[in-house]
Amino acid sequence: MYLSIISPVYRAEEIVVQLVTEIHQAVKLITDSYEIILVEDGSPDKSWEAILSVCEQDKIVKGVKLSRNFGQHAAISAGLATSKGEWVVVMDCDLQDRPDEIAHLLAKAKEGFEIVFAQRQVRQDGFLKKLSSKLFYKIFSYLTDTVQDSSVANFGIYHRKVVDAVVSLGDRIRFFPTMTQWVGFRKAYLPVKHDERASGKSSYSWSKLIELAFNNIISFSDKPLRLTVRLGLIMSVIAILLGVAYLYLYFTSQIKQLGFASIIISITFFSGLIIFILGIIGIYLGKTFEQVKGRPAHIIDQKLNF
Repeated sequence: MYLSIISPVYRAEEIVVQLVTEIHQAVKLITDSYEIILVEDGSPDKSWEAILSVCEQDKIVKGVKLSRNFGQHAAISAGLATSKGEWVVVMDCDLQDRPDEIAHLLAKAKEGFEIVFAQRQVRQDGFLKKLSSKLFYKIFSYLTDTVQDSSVANFGIYHRKVVDAVVSLGDRIRFFPTMTQWVGFRKAYLPVKHDERASGKSSYSWSKLIELAFNNIISFSDKPLRLTVRLGLIMSVIAILLGVAYLYLYFTSQIKQLGFASIIISITFFSGLIIFILGIIGIYLGKTFEQVKGRPAHIIDQKLNF
């Protein structure tokens, strides 16, 4: 059995050595045949220099440098595409995903599952981070008609055929948890411990989280478009009811100032509604335009120890 451990690296120059050391300690108890793939995602610090140093001393560690920052999930895709393990582990570089859980994930997978998701029992994140995550997954579940779990992120173990299926997907916008859900196969969930961040802070600002959520909802679902159709029907019914009400008020001589208020309110409201719907359609057209250009989700600049 050959095992691949993939970790996207961003702003992690201080913990690269600790990350590799802890992975070695955990995986050597399972197998001697493994590789550690660190994907540097255009980090502004000296993360690549730290990876270079580790790779020079340890040929089991393989480095991948992207040409610029493409985002965490594109970096994961780059790691998946360069991996060769029968089983592949994906974990974050901040050591909140504990390497000693890899053995438990593999043992669960050998019960007959192609995917085992690590389910964080107690998340070691701030209140706002946990609240925003729960809110995102609830909205995401609703808008994509799927079941999403806020306790599950990237950490898990995946069989080679799952990895090949995910790599084959042509989506330019990558979101690893949803892609692994979409490809199917037999899945299981394993409760794991979640540690404090070893160093630094999350690279996801509120603006990046909102952008990530918005892009993935648009990429993985057309439900917002279907909701605008429903909204249009509802507004049509309301307009008919208002028309009936105004006719009643007119014939019962209860309208003193004819036309002005109803015209202004109607024009303002329906103009805003039309612009809103056209905006959603325009966003989908824009994403379609980006997709049909066929640009890759990531570009690899350098590879080490392959």
